[in-house]
Amino acid sequence: MISHTGIGDLSTSLALSHHGKGHISRIGSGPAQEFARPTFASGAVLWRRPDGQPANKGEGRVDAERMEIAIVHRPHYDDWSLPKGKVDPGENLAGTAIREIKEETGLDATLGWLLGYVHYPVGSRTKVVYYWTAEVVSGNFEENNEVDELRWVSFDEAAELLSYDVDRDVIRAAESLLALGCNRRVLYVRHGKAHDRQGWAGDDNLRPLKKKGRRQSEMLVSQLEGYRPLNLSSAAPERCIHTATPTSQDLELELKVDARLGDEGWSESSEVALDAFHEATTFPVSAIVAQGTVIPGVIAKLAADAQIEIEDMRVKKSSVWVLHFKGDELLGLDYLASPLPVK
Repeated sequence: MISHTGIGDLSTSLALSHHGKGHISRIGSGPAQEFARPTFASGAVLWRRPDGQPANKGEGRVDAERMEIAIVHRPHYDDWSLPKGKVDPGENLAGTAIREIKEETGLDATLGWLLGYVHYPVGSRTKVVYYWTAEVVSGNFEENNEVDELRWVSFDEAAELLSYDVDRDVIRAAESLLALGCNRRVLYVRHGKAHDRQGWAGDDNLRPLKKKGRRQSEMLVSQLEGYRPLNLSSAAPERCIHTATPTSQDLELELKVDARLGDEGWSESSEVALDAFHEATTFPVSAIVAQGTVIPGVIAKLAADAQIEIEDMRVKKSSVWVLHFKGDELLGLDYLASPLPVK
């Protein structure tokens, strides 16, 4: 944690990734227990390519010095800030980020790196804001009740114009990660909560989701849609297929099932599982729903090859590991422990 003076005279703390390759950021399953009387919000460092043209083909190699990022003027506060807003009831943090970008700027965007969070006291509560990078894919700015002006500026220009030191820290964290040139992402999802193995007498591949698992699978749609996956695959067990089905239906993605993507492939050999993983992730953004043995196994192998150390390899039910690649090289990872609403 780094202490800053930021908003007004309030003390502000940050947990942001300022390093490049090897970045790992996380949102735990119970963020409401981590802070005193929290009010959650999400936002983004919204960016576009130098020619101003939107793209949805992965970030690719764009010099950070030539990128333009969006800063917004809020007439109610008469300040220059980053697009952000409070979590609505029933939302997860990733879903909030995409909604707030749209409401404040009129723009559609693709989520990228999870930068981390900032938090600061507001009265008797703690404001906690999670930030992503997000690339514009379509839309035009429209003045609204919250934002009356949007400017596209360089990182250095933004640092001069932004009203708060905390926002300057956020954009510098974004600059260091965007400079890595990620051009491919994988959303690696563990299936939702299923009926207990011990009480299931039939074929384990037919073990269904419990009520909580079905809810997790439904909420995964809003967790994943901001990343705009172009391809969706699943391991063979019914609990994996049923976890992927709402995303397949709502995002209109064909669901491809491959037994090698599950624990079955890993038990055959790590090479079989890795081959299946690579075959399923050739798109700029791909999603795979799999199981609790193969996911950490594949990630550990990819991380070791990239010389990235993961100190805490958790793979909770319905969690998502976001893997950021440049070509075949793993650059960093984000872990979203749960798609369920932030309480």
